[in-house]
Amino acid sequence: MTTIAIVSQKGGTGKTTLTIHLTAAAERKGEVALVIDADPQATASQWAAWRDEAPPEVIDSAPPRIAAKIAQAKEAGATFIVIDTPPHADTTASKAMEAADLVLIPCRPSAFDLAAVRTTARLVQLLAKPAWVVFTAGPPNAERIHADAAELVSGFGAAVCPHPVADRAVFRHASAAGKTVFELEPGGKAACEIEHVHMWVCEQVNMATRELVGGDAL
Repeated sequence: MTTIAIVSQKGGTGKTTLTIHLTAAAERKGEVALVIDADPQATASQWAAWRDEAPPEVIDSAPPRIAAKIAQAKEAGATFIVIDTPPHADTTASKAMEAADLVLIPCRPSAFDLAAVRTTARLVQLLAKPAWVVFTAGPPNAERIHADAAELVSGFGAAVCPHPVADRAVFRHASAAGKTVFELEPGGKAACEIEHVHMWVCEQVNMATRELVGGDAL
């Protein structure tokens, strides 16, 4: 079983969007996937309610119960768990990272968000967990912006996922409808970008085989 923690010490970075879509991508690949919603705002839980219990399943958890919830989910057959965490909550973030095999730090490629990554990166380094920054909600086809942002992040001692997730309206439409981009635009660019991130994550935790996504080899 693989457990991924989505952590950022700044709000508005797309944590919940990345959480639910990574989980949905795993579900599409045949995993028994589950979201643990550790954010008191309960955004992922609200999204699940709008779906009328359609998969992937979302359960909530207080920080001290995260490890126990993971153990229960594993016993129930879960194979891929993604933990959504709140911003500015070191205890929850620490508990999620301690339980995770891999930590993803969503970050917009903008000055304020990049400055905030330094704090999250330090927290990850204290726990010595494998962690990667995932650029989210940046402009599509902005290779120079992402390259400059990656250089800055590297200076903080953090690594960068090679697959950014761009700002696309379909993410907002999907969330408002209680759906995923796979359900609204299964062959669209947003779905393809999430699939690339999911397959790349699986490679990092030795789950993946190389596949074709959107017609391109990973």
